[in-house]
Parts: sequence; C-alpha cells; structure tokens
Amino acid sequence: MNNPMRQQRHSRLYSAPFGHPAWQLWPGLTMASALVVLAIAGLGALILEASLPDVAQLWNNRYLRTVVTFTAWQAFLSVALSLLVAIPMARILARQPVFPGRGLLLRVMELSLVLPSIVAVSGLVSVYGRQGWLTVLANDLVGASWNLYGINGIVLAHVFFNAPLAARILLQAIEGVPASQHRVAAQLGLGRRWYWRAVEWPAVKPVLPGLAALVFTLCFTSFAIVMTLGGGPAATTIEVAIYQSLRFEFDAGQAALLAMVQLIICGFLWWLAARQGLTASLLPDRRVASHKSKTGSSIGARLADGFFIVLFVLFLAMPLVAVFIRGLPGMGSAFFPEGSFVAAPALLDATARSLAIALPAGLMSVSAALLILACGSSAPNKAITRLTNVAAYLPLMVPPLVLGTGLFLLFRPSLGNSSQGLVLVTLINAMMALPFVLQMLRGPLASLDAASRQQADQLGILGWYRWRWLHWPRLRKPLALAMAYGTGLSLGDFGVIALFGSPGEPTLPVLLYQQLGSYRIDAAAATGLWLVLLLLSLFGLFNRLGSPLFRGRPFAHSLSTAPEPEHA
Repeated sequence: MNNPMRQQRHSRLYSAPFGHPAWQLWPGLTMASALVVLAIAGLGALILEASLPDVAQLWNNRYLRTVVTFTAWQAFLSVALSLLVAIPMARILARQPVFPGRGLLLRVMELSLVLPSIVAVSGLVSVYGRQGWLTVLANDLVGASWNLYGINGIVLAHVFFNAPLAARILLQAIEGVPASQHRVAAQLGLGRRWYWRAVEWPAVKPVLPGLAALVFTLCFTSFAIVMTLGGGPAATTIEVAIYQSLRFEFDAGQAALLAMVQLIICGFLWWLAARQGLTASLLPDRRVASHKSKTGSSIGARLADGFFIVLFVLFLAMPLVAVFIRGLPGMGSAFFPEGSFVAAPALLDATARSLAIALPAGLMSVSAALLILACGSSAPNKAITRLTNVAAYLPLMVPPLVLGTGLFLLFRPSLGNSSQGLVLVTLINAMMALPFVLQMLRGPLASLDAASRQQADQLGILGWYRWRWLHWPRLRKPLALAMAYGTGLSLGDFGVIALFGSPGEPTLPVLLYQQLGSYRIDAAAATGLWLVLLLLSLFGLFNRLGSPLFRGRPFAHSLSTAPEPEHA
C-alpha cells in the first residue's frame, strides 16, 4: 500500500523540468519576485513624483493633450495599416509555399524584430525622403511629392517594422491548421472567400488580439523613429515627451505623469487582450508546414500572388539596399579617416560600449527566462504560476522608457557617473528582451515527453545530468537563437540609452543619431551598415555556437524515440 503513495510523493517532488524538488526552485521564484519588485519600485517612484492634482494638466495643457492624442492616433493607424498588409501577405505566402527565395524572405521578416530602428530610418530617408530614390522618381513621372517627416514617415516606418513580423506570425497560425482541413476544403472546391471564412479565419482569429496589442504597444512606445522622423511638437509621442522632460526641461513631474498615462493605456490594452486569451505565440516559429493549400492554383491567381510578393519584397528590400549602397563607400573613411591607418576611435569605442551592454543583457534575459520557465512549469500552486506569468510579460505592459523613468527618479540621487547608468541600461534592456526570449524557450523546454521524464526519474537522472543529457540537445539551438535575439534587441536600443547615456560616450545607435542630426549622411550610412553587419555577425556566431560539435546520437534519444523538434 505504501508503494503508490511513495510514487505519488516522488512524482510531486520531481515534477520540475530538471528533476529538482519544488523547494529547490527558489532561484526562479527569486528572479520572478525581483522583476516584480523592481517594476513596482519604479512605478512607485512615478506615483510619488506625479501628484494627483497634476493630472489636470493633461486637459489644461494643450501640448500634453496633443502629445497623448497624437500618440494614440499614430499607433492606431500603424496597427490598422500593418494588419491590412500582414493579413493578405500571410494568406499569399500560405498559398505559395514554394518559390525562389521564400526561406530568405521569411528570415528577413523575422529579423524585423531586432533590426535597429535608427538604421532602418536612415534607409527609409534614402528611399522616401525629399531626395530619396522613390520620391525623386515619383516627382519626375507624375509630379507627386510628399513630406516624410511627421505622421507620414512615422506610420510608414512602423508599417515597415511591424507588417513583416505580423505577417510571419499570422503565416505560422495558418500553417498550423491541420492538413485534413486543407484536404477537405480542396475536395469541396472552396473559393478564396469561403476558404478564408472556413479555414484561415478560425486559425487567425485567436492570434489577432495579442498581435494587435503587441503591435500597438511597439508603436505606442516608439522612440527612435519619432525622434528622427517627428515633425516638431505636433508630431511628438509620449516617449519623446518623457525624454525631453527629463533631458532638457528637468521636469520630473511632467515625465512621471506622462509615464503613468502610458502605463495605464498599455496595461489596459494588454488586459483586454488577456481576457480574449493569449494562447498563441507572438513570435515567429521557424518550423514550416509541409502541406500545400490548393486555393489560388490557377495561372492568373499565381501571377497575382507573385506580383504582390514582389511588391512586398521591394518594400522590405529598398531601405536595406539603400543602407548598403550608401554605407559601403563610407566604410573606409569611417574606420580610417583622412587616409590614416589607425581605426577611428569614435566608432570603435561606440562598438565596444554597445557590446558591453548588449552581451550581458542577452545573457541576463536568457538566464532569467530559464529560471522563470523552470519554476513556472513545476509550480506547486496557482499563486506561483501567476507570479511567474506576471514577471514574464511585465515588460510588455511596462514599456522600457516608463520603467527607466521610474528607476531614474528612484536612483537619481545615487547616479553619479555614466558607468552606473550603463548598468541600469543593461538591466532594462534585459527586461525588455525577456518576453520574447521566454516565448522562444517555452516550447523547447517542454518538448521532453512524459515517458522520458518518468524513465529519467526511475534511473535517478536529476539536476545537472538531466540538463546535460535530456534538455541540452533540445535547447542548444533555441538557446543560441534566444541569446542572439536578446543581444540584438539590446544592441539596437536607442530609447533607454538616450535617457541614461552620455552624449560624449555614445553607443552605435546614439552615434548614428548624432551623425544624422549633424547632416553627416555618409558617415551615418557607414555607421548604420556597420551596425547591421555587427548584428548579422552576432546572429551567425550564435547560430554556429548552437550547432552541435558532432553529429553522433545524443543520449537523450536513447530515452525517447520521439523526434527532436526543429526550432532553428
């Protein structure tokens, strides 16, 4: 009679992914609690700074009222246009699973999440600016001209960044439809309209609330794009107004008030999205479905799909090609100015400073994600599960500049030198990347089947050995990809470093912004190209580190015959 009770107790104690008893999951609990406490401390500093009577300034001050309404309006337009582009492109890519360059296109769509916004803005200026390729061509052909700066450029840049990411996420939702449904739809001869209503819309509908909330948050909290393309006070967002209040006006109360408004709006939006259920992943998954849709198989339909794919590729490629074309000639002068054989110290110092922030931030985000996932997956009660969920997605509800504002107000008396500010930048960048890193690692960490876990428990494979032989073969590539994304997000950060950094000690995005502001376009193009090459080099390096050193049969396969899922 004691044997079943002993097995039940054994199963309860060793339910964690790495086989640890529940009381040994304190690192994950500590990490989740620290994140929540850090956010509450920063928000508490905001509440103390922004007293209740100051709320009336939002209605009495015309500038603040314009900032809030413009921020919400441009974010709404950006979300609407991004989804209007993303939904048809996802359907087209699902209908056309085989064409030259499709894999490369999907990789570029995934990288839009980590592409430094200040670099893409420089490319957009080269294409759509007053002297840009497309602007000059349109002016010569039809006499049309437009102003990139202001809401036009801001919404265009947001669509450039978010439409590819949204299309990639919607594509994987459509590809997740069981092949049996596609076969039934093909046998019934459903046209595109009924195919959308019967097959694609039920797959896309659960993803849209969370996806819209994500895109709205990214556009609502946009900083570098608005700083570069904003057309003055009439085209200023809350993030830029917070930065100006702290950096130039030294009005901490106004910055705190705006930060609280931003927090309330973003938090309410995510609360609405959570009520609809956030069960779908909001990150691209590199697995591609093998079945093929039968709709749109006529020659005319394929030609129409191909035409829109070409337009979409041109929309994505032109700014990137512009950065390469304008930056390549200036690379020599950027590294070796005036014919010198000594590399430019400004560019090298900015590179070293960026890497000194990005690499620790990526490592911190990956470590925190592993601890939180290990704790949440084996939590003995719902309270711990709620704590880990809140800690995991808190950075999406509390934008980085809002958190940075609170921590700035909290630690303002002790921030005496730039190195302490850079430590705070690293911490905030790690928190900013945490939700995306968590989604990358959640599936691979849970990929070990129950039979293999039970067999490992019976064999006494726990702790480090369980990690080494069971989880590491499955997590090697996802960990490398998560590290690349966490590092890349921090490498391209411009908002937090602009708040805490020093103009005399810039990172690469800050240096690029300074060059654009002083109209050194060639130098800015070279710096932007160098930043993109550095980002691609980091992705290549982590991809190489994630590849197995040998292709022998791992020990984990002897415990489970289930195939290892491909995540990269």
